[in-house]
Amino acid sequence: MKTIDKTTSALHAGHETNLTEGTRAVPIYQTTSYVFNDTDHAANLFGLKEFGYIYSRLNNPTNDILEKRLAAIEGGIGSVTFASGTAAISSTLLTLLKNGDHILASNSLYGGTFNLLNVTLPRYGIKSSFVNANQSEEIEKNINENTKVIFIESIGNPKLDIIDIEKVAKIAQKYKIPLIVDNTIATPYLIQPIDYGANLVIHSLTKYIGGQGNSLGGAVVDAGNFDWGNGNFPEITEPSKGYHGLKFFETFKAAAFLVKLRVEGLRDLGAAISPFNAFHIIQGLETLPIRIKKHSENALHIAKWLQNQEGVEWVNYPGLPSSNYHELSQKYLTNGQSGLVTFGLKGGFEAAKKFTDSTQLFSLLANIGDTKSLIIHPASTTHQQLSAEDQVQTGVFPDLIRLSIGLENVEDLKNDLKSALEQTNSKH
Repeated sequence: MKTIDKTTSALHAGHETNLTEGTRAVPIYQTTSYVFNDTDHAANLFGLKEFGYIYSRLNNPTNDILEKRLAAIEGGIGSVTFASGTAAISSTLLTLLKNGDHILASNSLYGGTFNLLNVTLPRYGIKSSFVNANQSEEIEKNINENTKVIFIESIGNPKLDIIDIEKVAKIAQKYKIPLIVDNTIATPYLIQPIDYGANLVIHSLTKYIGGQGNSLGGAVVDAGNFDWGNGNFPEITEPSKGYHGLKFFETFKAAAFLVKLRVEGLRDLGAAISPFNAFHIIQGLETLPIRIKKHSENALHIAKWLQNQEGVEWVNYPGLPSSNYHELSQKYLTNGQSGLVTFGLKGGFEAAKKFTDSTQLFSLLANIGDTKSLIIHPASTTHQQLSAEDQVQTGVFPDLIRLSIGLENVEDLKNDLKSALEQTNSKH
């Protein structure tokens, strides 16, 4: 079979049943380490002269199957999994960058990523500029000779802005800078950033791909389409001190960064995903095509309904014609716009808190992408560490409520929201 749809790949890619004693389900390889054939075999593995299993911080057969499936559905040459989405981002950036380097990022990043780039990485001499990634002139104006990464999200969280990936990719190509796209909210079933020129795609597997709210995980998928030998990344082209002078680009070509991310990023930073979590995420990945479609359908229904409710000041969802990003959603998200909806109440900050405390089906917690519906008031929780100015920049307003729409009956969800609105309106 020369061509296999990504829906099929989510069920089969990476798992050769003849290598796992005929098991139809993916086994959990709950082991820390692996027996070598002999000392020469061990030496070759440690010297990167051949690939195999050494220690589960670096790789594991269960994790390997997950990595192959993610690469297959995103259209990449391979992937590396991590203990969380944040670990995937930090390990990627710390593998790529050094003191003095510069990151150009979208100004609507998830709060945790914004803090990593704005507060933590500058302590190591890596600085970031935050721009409106849909304004080409603003991107080019902020690129300098030390800019080594452009970082965006396909759908911003919680701003729900859609970035014109193709336009940003052309600028990145012009300046020979890798484009990293966090595709967590959209998932590869709504958009594949690699098709539009992205070089690296990042996921928090904790969210829609896992989908059950039971396991943390993250991943980086490499498109294999960036020239790491262009002179801007000497640590990939020059002899490695950690591997007796091995040159990653000369040895591994298009996969140079992917190999470096595993053998240095995981080896030295240690943020490895457990095989038990990888197993759970594989189960979620198998049903993702069905789930993300239903998440999107329910979210669009709820967004339309909220527009007509008393006490609601505004509603933001890319699938609504009123959205500033509706036109881009028609280009990039023709199969659905995912499951996040944000809206604001006429009573402002206090009304938003009251509403968030009043739901019953919607669980108040700091996660998204669960099969169950979730709610949070970002200004007082997930984004409270940001200044008022930075909150607005990332799309967090005092009255903003974020809903992660689950798979429940949509009428039950509406009834829960209606009851919370009635309780809130009676107080304001």
